[in-house]
Amino acid sequence: MDNKQFAKELEKRTREFAVRIIRLSTKPPNTPEGRVIRNQVTKSGTSIGANYREVNRARSRADFKNKIRICESEASETQYWLEVIVEVEWLSWDEVRPEHEECCELLAIFTSIGKK
Repeated sequence: MDNKQFAKELEKRTREFAVRIIRLSTKPPNTPEGRVIRNQVTKSGTSIGANYREVNRARSRADFKNKIRICESEASETQYWLEVIVEVEWLSWDEVRPEHEECCELLAIFTSIGKK
């Protein structure tokens, strides 16, 4: 797979991840605390793909590296919020595991890209 095809596939993967996060974010309770966490996980989880799309339109190598770092940061933050959701027992680990695992894989990909 060449770089252009890889980038296109990763854009699709991050967009699908955003949809999964949006669906998951409807499950925490409709309380003030639940709404805060719902907002946080939705913002960080959907931001990954939006920022990755911008990576593919970077104007320079420095811009590319900066935007990849943003993707890394958003993926790490999303992991954090998913872990919080489990720890406060709003969802079980089994309910969150697929999104958490995908987030870990995305973070690893962005970290690897950022080191090149």
